[in-house]
Amino acid sequence: QVQLVESGGGLVQPGGSLRLSCAVSGTSVSSYNMNWWRQAPGKQRDLVATIFTYGNTYYATSVKGRFTISRDNANNTMSLQMNSLKPEDTAVYFCSRLDIWGQGTQVTVSS
Repeated sequence: QVQLVESGGGLVQPGGSLRLSCAVSGTSVSSYNMNWWRQAPGKQRDLVATIFTYGNTYYATSVKGRFTISRDNANNTMSLQMNSLKPEDTAVYFCSRLDIWGQGTQVTVSS
């Protein structure tokens, strides 16, 4: 049974940084494309970043240059390093693989 568990969310001031982690169990983190999504209150869930099986990456325009997606094959985890955070980055962040989703972690950017 594949399970994804996010962690690392919290409250941060504008311009600050956070690192989200997605712990993967029941499968290898490198066996499929892995994604980070986010959903702000009252808005649709949007794709933030993808790391493909070969290691190449995709970023939404809104986070390009500020966020970095990576994976640790040894620890079977995926991460999202978020720098220069803005209030508009406030959302619940989810990791996903195919149709499997984690429970989400809240990120709030506010002074």
